[in-house]
Amino acid sequence: MPTLVLLRHGQSQWNLENRFTGWWDVGLTEQGIAEATDAGRRMAAAGLDFDIGFTSVQSRAIRTLNLALEAMGRLWLPVVKDWHLNERHYGGLTGLNKAETAAQHGEDQVLIWRRSFDVPPPPLVPGGAFDLARDRRYDGIAVPTAESLKDTIERVLPYYQSTIVPQLQAGKRVIIAAHGNSLRALVKHLSNVSDADILHEEIPTGQPMVYDLADDLTAVSRRYL
Repeated sequence: MPTLVLLRHGQSQWNLENRFTGWWDVGLTEQGIAEATDAGRRMAAAGLDFDIGFTSVQSRAIRTLNLALEAMGRLWLPVVKDWHLNERHYGGLTGLNKAETAAQHGEDQVLIWRRSFDVPPPPLVPGGAFDLARDRRYDGIAVPTAESLKDTIERVLPYYQSTIVPQLQAGKRVIIAAHGNSLRALVKHLSNVSDADILHEEIPTGQPMVYDLADDLTAVSRRYL
């Protein structure tokens, strides 16, 4: 029975500051570092092991995976980094404090931007402080100006099917360290969650989610460690 582990990055500095982060690169807090290390220890204690890891090209997810694997004595494992596993792009909300944004635009409007399935936030202004057009890691990629959850799912799932599923089919034990919304995309697919219900799926930072999969890669069970 294939096993797949999903791990959201540990607490980031902007998680702590209650700011919209999206594709912007921010580091882990001391708590986030501790969460990632503890996740590795708990996975090792549960008898989990891996053959390959996947993560985004964002530092908080990469470092979380490295810290967890180091705690397991598996820092040498091959890891694939790909932008398709990035967090949802929050567009013009990037960097804004969530409470202050709600005070400015109204809680109802911010709730729509944050929690609707297919309504993206306002687009990022080109050339602004958080424009990633010249970031080397996105050379040749059309960086979005904003994404809804639906948009995020539409880039994560094809990547999962084309790149990660073959590893699982080959019997490889896989860990994916990514972000709240990119992991929501996978949970929606694996657990057959509706468009409405996935909006309420909260994925905590630094807690390994273990999927036991049938041979056809449908979910038999899932649990947090």
